[in-house]
Amino acid sequence: MKKAAILALLLPALISCGKKGDLHFETAKAELRDLSTSVTATGTIEPVTKVEVGTQVSGIIDKIYVDYNSEVTKGQIIAELDKTNLLAELANAKSNLANAQSSLDYQTANYNRYKTLYDKGLISADDFEQARLSYEQARQQVAIEEQNVSKAQTNLGYATITSPIDGVVLSREVEEGQTVASSMTTPTLFILARDLTDMRVIADVDEADIGEVKEGQHVTFTVDAYPDDIFEGAVTQVRQNATTESNVVTYEVVISARNDELKLKPGLTANVTIFSAECKDVLSVPSSALKFTPNQELLPEGDRIVDSEATTKVWMQAGHDVKAVPVTVGMTGGSFVQITSGLKAGDMVIVGMTDNTVVAADESEDGSNPFMPGPPGKKNKKQTSNGK
Repeated sequence: MKKAAILALLLPALISCGKKGDLHFETAKAELRDLSTSVTATGTIEPVTKVEVGTQVSGIIDKIYVDYNSEVTKGQIIAELDKTNLLAELANAKSNLANAQSSLDYQTANYNRYKTLYDKGLISADDFEQARLSYEQARQQVAIEEQNVSKAQTNLGYATITSPIDGVVLSREVEEGQTVASSMTTPTLFILARDLTDMRVIADVDEADIGEVKEGQHVTFTVDAYPDDIFEGAVTQVRQNATTESNVVTYEVVISARNDELKLKPGLTANVTIFSAECKDVLSVPSSALKFTPNQELLPEGDRIVDSEATTKVWMQAGHDVKAVPVTVGMTGGSFVQITSGLKAGDMVIVGMTDNTVVAADESEDGSNPFMPGPPGKKNKKQTSNGK
């Protein structure tokens, strides 16, 4: 126990001597790198142009001519409603128009007769005004019936569903024989996409990061369907409307995404990286170089610190001197920082220091302290190897 106490007193002195004798500076080279700062988000892939095709009239789906993934052209018939009732409505409207036209013909002739008699003073003004009123009412009724015929013809046209764009069918919402009712809202029959090679990502960016996002910034993203592929795009729109969910405020950012190989499918989740700043081939050093500060007490005998009053500086070893070098920094990207002045490519800067003696004095190979006695009944490795 007395020996152990003496060794415990000597241990700090041994470690201190080791720091002076086995000090090692960790250095890094100033070299050209690509630096960037980025914002991450998640989003959903969707076509740039997506159209919901519906119907403005109620009826039964009579024929469907397309299915999922069908390619369609603008004006192509993709479905038809049963036209029986619509044809009947058109025939009724035309019949009413014919009756109104006959009435107008009679009232026109009657008005002309009364006008002739009135001009000759053979009838009273009241009789003449009554004949003119009947004529005007018949003329207006013809105009109303003409509008009814036009409306019936339009509704009959709505029974033929055509594609409004050139594209592909993403979704078919109805089946043949199904009844669709058009009341306050237009029922959706199909969802079409114009061009699946031209996609976009709608990304939700947190309010803390939205200030760094601007139109035109470079974007990369991945999808779980192709984890080894990196897709590229650009920010095309930063929407001002905020969305709040569970007290988290996000803003929608629209990102262009070419899809020439048709790998991207509508609805896929994209893991997005938006590069808010990028610099190519700039001189940089690890950020830890700017945080390092030497300690004179830990330097070997004869070494000295040559400091500088500069606020921003790195340290370099020049012979027995540890010298401060004032630098000017630019952007920070990841664990590196750009150096705009003060260094040149190839300069070695100090980023830290280690002391092998401290490690050796702390523990032996089996993790036990070689200066402390082992537990009763068990010899430590040092004693065993010496055969004692």
